[in-house]
Amino acid sequence: MNFLFLRKITPQSSPFPWVQLLRKLPLSTFRRFPTSQATQFLFRVAILQRFLPKTQPSAMKRYLNTYLHTDIRNSVEHFNVLIDGYCRNGEISRAVELLEGMKTNGPAPDIVTYNTLINGFCKIGDVFTARKLMGEIFLANLEPNVITYTTLIDAYCKIQCVEDARSMYDEMTVKGLVPDVVTYTCIMNGLCKSGKVEEAKSVFREMEEVGVVPNHFSYATLIDSLFKEGNEAEAFAFQGQMVVRGVGFDVVVYTALMDGLFKTGMPNDAENMFQVLLEESLVPNCITYSVLIGGLCKLGDVNKGELMLQEMEEKCVSPNVVVCASIIDGYTKKGLLNEAMNVMKKMVQRNISPNVFVYGTLIDGYFKAGQQGIALDLFKEMKSVGLEENNFVIDSFVNNFKRSGRMEEANELLKAMMSRGLVPDRVNYTSMMDGFFKVGKELDAFDMAQEMTENSSGFDIVAYNVLINGLFKSGKYESESFYTGMRELGLVPNSATFNTMINAYCKEGNLENALKLLNEMKSYGLLPDLITRNILVQRLCAAGEIEKTMDVLNDMLVFGFHPTPTTHKAVLDASSKSRRADVILHIHNRLVGMGLELSLSTYNTLISTLCRLGMVKRATLVFKDMMGKGISPDIITYNALIQGYCLSSHLKNAFSVHSQMLTEGVSPNVETYNILLRGLSAASLIKDAAGLVNQMKERGLIPNADTYDILLSGHGKIGNMKECIKFYCEMITKRFVPKTSTYNVLISCFSKGKKMSEAKELMREMQVRGLSPNSSTYDILICGWYRLSKQPGLSKSLKRSYQAEAKRLFEEMNEKGFIPCENTLAHISFALAKPGKKVDAQRILNKLYKKKVK
Repeated sequence: MNFLFLRKITPQSSPFPWVQLLRKLPLSTFRRFPTSQATQFLFRVAILQRFLPKTQPSAMKRYLNTYLHTDIRNSVEHFNVLIDGYCRNGEISRAVELLEGMKTNGPAPDIVTYNTLINGFCKIGDVFTARKLMGEIFLANLEPNVITYTTLIDAYCKIQCVEDARSMYDEMTVKGLVPDVVTYTCIMNGLCKSGKVEEAKSVFREMEEVGVVPNHFSYATLIDSLFKEGNEAEAFAFQGQMVVRGVGFDVVVYTALMDGLFKTGMPNDAENMFQVLLEESLVPNCITYSVLIGGLCKLGDVNKGELMLQEMEEKCVSPNVVVCASIIDGYTKKGLLNEAMNVMKKMVQRNISPNVFVYGTLIDGYFKAGQQGIALDLFKEMKSVGLEENNFVIDSFVNNFKRSGRMEEANELLKAMMSRGLVPDRVNYTSMMDGFFKVGKELDAFDMAQEMTENSSGFDIVAYNVLINGLFKSGKYESESFYTGMRELGLVPNSATFNTMINAYCKEGNLENALKLLNEMKSYGLLPDLITRNILVQRLCAAGEIEKTMDVLNDMLVFGFHPTPTTHKAVLDASSKSRRADVILHIHNRLVGMGLELSLSTYNTLISTLCRLGMVKRATLVFKDMMGKGISPDIITYNALIQGYCLSSHLKNAFSVHSQMLTEGVSPNVETYNILLRGLSAASLIKDAAGLVNQMKERGLIPNADTYDILLSGHGKIGNMKECIKFYCEMITKRFVPKTSTYNVLISCFSKGKKMSEAKELMREMQVRGLSPNSSTYDILICGWYRLSKQPGLSKSLKRSYQAEAKRLFEEMNEKGFIPCENTLAHISFALAKPGKKVDAQRILNKLYKKKVK
């Protein structure tokens, strides 16, 4: 019987699709092979295995029994094929039945039989039974071969039992079997998945030393793992080694390289690698597209990710849940939740079931957007389709509670989760710890830290950063104990750790140690980031250390960080304390020399700084320089100049700038008018403000609380009580709350008008509105009551009553730690410099003994 006969006897009307495919093979396919029965049989079986649907192993058995010669039907090869079919179809129990039948009735199983069954058990994760079959091999007087050991080594590695895999490897070599490239690659893969990349590299070197040539899978395993642990230099070195040794790149290698390039921040190179893959006529698989789409979405280019999804489907590569989850994650991070939901709906239409990570991503997104109702609906839907919450979903709920300070509810959720058997992971504990610190519950945060340690989650550097940051903020952690704690936990600091420490030293005023940490950070191979720079710049500027700030900024140039508008503002604010225009301009020019961009924002900061100090002439020169460079001023520029002229009492020039602004087509805002009103108030010209307020309203601008404060204070200063009360009533009607200083002006007006009952009522009202009286409030009222007590013709009872009120206020003022002004003390001294007041005078002086009088 030969292959031509097989083709001839294949029935035309066979119900099995694989039979029809077999008949379509050309005759030349069969003529090219030898004619021995065993070889014919093996080729025939290979064809059947290739085309037989997984659901029809029994059909294959019937067909073989019907059309094959009796000798072949009873051969071990026949049974091996059937066992393989059952194993492939997941019917492992029927495969075992066949093995038992072979042992009882023949033919005797060979090593292929056992290897097939071992592989079947390994694929369903039953390594224990697979290992037991090794014992049966010896009982059957057979010897395990390289395939036997490699299959078990691979299975152990997949479940991360690397030591067991090593044991199998040692047993294999003791028996004199030479591991092949597949064996070595399996061990390397297991080590890499267990985070033991250095050991995997040792295995790679051992493989080369014994003369086994690494293949593309060997290289892909190492390249992928090296990229994942951030060692891109060595990953690229192995890629170069592949090129030198002529090892071909397949889809697996290209996919690993693309993934690594995305992870190391080289997206353009990753996309170019994908194009090279296509040029090499390789067909990208689902994993390749997953890497590409995932990388694009993480960069925020979700639209391009969706285009690649369309291309994927056009090339008949079915997308999986990972691809769709990447796009959903990309849209969610951009806040485009409707688009993310649409992708999930399309998933369902494509018969791709959303998993817990898809639901978790959307739930987290809706929580962050403040749409708790939709988030909870999604959670209910997730539960209704039989998906259980995982740690990521729980963390979304915890973070939602944390944002609103509801840590008790978060804690209850965590306990409920644990009661259902879900063990909190390190991320859950870290989120809880961070939340408790933020609401000021340090003891609860410590409990979380303790629980995390006891549950074997252990601290990583992120959790440690949260812990020390919380302790620093609560003032319960000494900077010097930082390294001790970190060493005890075996942790290596990252940039966030150093930033936390630098910030802590700065807050303690220990700027010297903060700068030392900056140098130590470099010794760990960590580069300072924008956060590092901003912390140091802000703290050094606050301490007035301008030169040290400039040194830090100069050092940052090496790392590619140039001064930003925010840095520029902080440094100019600090240098303005010198009140010297030449110093401010010198610092500005140095920052420009360091790469600060001369933008509108930069010029506005410089002009505002100079104008705030009344240096309007210098500011005007900067303004002209800006115009000369083609940069048009905006409302911030003009407001700064107007304020500068008002502060230097050049109201005419201030109104001229206002007119120029209108001519240039720049519309004034409420702040513009408030600045001009303050200028009029300072010059006691508030009576001229009516026209300005009308103009403001004509432009559709609504006076704000500051506007009313300025108008009320201005009229109060010139004693215009009628206008004061009018603006106060307007202000209250519009639900604006006057400032304490505004209340003080009103109280002063009533006090000068000898209307102390109304003044007292205003003080009570301001407290009802949540404002606390300050030192000036007490000074005004005390002086008012004493002045009232000095009126001629006043009865003794009223005089004593007024002085008693003044005395009460003075004692209250003293209890709050306020220091009376000289005018207040003069009134008190005059009142107490009378016969019979010695005891009172002595008591008051004792209270003021250690206080400095204003």
